[in-house]
Amino acid sequence: MTDDTRLRATVPTITELSDKGAIVLVLAHFGRPKGVPSPDLSLAQITKPYEAVLGRPVRYIDWEGDTANVAMLQPGDIAVLENTRFFGGEEKNDPAVVERFAALGDLYVNDAFSAAHRAHASTEGLARRLPAFAGRAMEAELVALQKALGEPEHPVAAVVGGAKVSTKLDVLKHLVTKVDHLIIGGGMANTFLAARGVNVGKSLCEHDLTGTADEILDAADRANCTVHLPYDVVVAKEFKANPPTRTVNVHEVAADEMILDVGPAAVESLGDVLKNCRTLVWNGPLGAFETSPFDKATVALAKTAAALTIGGTLVSVAGGGDTVAALNHAGVADDFTFVSTAGGAFLEWMEGRELPGVSALLQ
Repeated sequence: MTDDTRLRATVPTITELSDKGAIVLVLAHFGRPKGVPSPDLSLAQITKPYEAVLGRPVRYIDWEGDTANVAMLQPGDIAVLENTRFFGGEEKNDPAVVERFAALGDLYVNDAFSAAHRAHASTEGLARRLPAFAGRAMEAELVALQKALGEPEHPVAAVVGGAKVSTKLDVLKHLVTKVDHLIIGGGMANTFLAARGVNVGKSLCEHDLTGTADEILDAADRANCTVHLPYDVVVAKEFKANPPTRTVNVHEVAADEMILDVGPAAVESLGDVLKNCRTLVWNGPLGAFETSPFDKATVALAKTAAALTIGGTLVSVAGGGDTVAALNHAGVADDFTFVSTAGGAFLEWMEGRELPGVSALLQ
């Protein structure tokens, strides 16, 4: 195990149940074995790391003889069951697999928001088979998301970055109906700039989606959502660490240059936008933050958001793998109101879609 973030997230729920005398059986998946058991994907290897995180013993139980092994556990014991995806029917929500899981317990607790967008046997089927509850991590996630887009305090801003518009079309279409300010960064901003007639040179740009970008901009106008695109940018002729760069107006990008970050004037203006907002949802970096010096805009705006959060004027919720990495890089992840480690589930929530693992808990 190289990252114990998700193990640590379950500690409050697991210890609370154990302390109250429950026998705690942990269901989880690892990798994509597609129903074929593999030693490399066995959850036996997480028992020691999990013991270290929990500070108490953790048993491992294989699916062979699972009922008998579970029957030997005592109140307060904690056990990790083998990878649920070793069952071919797990991802198909097979009723037989649901019954196999249900036979081992009396109550179901889902503490994995990151898997809530999947209608699998261990995330959706089991929740409808046994009395079901949200764990403490799931509870915190849902409370934070409700504050961010469910019933937020306005004005609301959303930062959406990343490489391609095509991966976040549904997110953008949904957000323009929900937020007051939509800040678009990353490579996807280039597609919107191109839609507005800007020559973006060699920049990453989905020219075939400029029509779609126009539709989103029109929808934003109808919804009174202000879309913020960069008006100054950092450009270079090649994408590598610390190349020669220029900071220019977006209309001055040369044919052999590529946009790799938002410029300082635009970032300062975006900071002023956040100062007038009460709620912020963030998904994706503003520039190619993994490569210096194209991290400056993301770091600067993240620090502004963190300072406003600490000052009590902004509720800030962020999520997605690149976003978490960017906020950690900026050193402000702990200063946001809530940072979700979920990827697909966070995006589907931003799209306004129903999450099967959550809906099953609300039945």
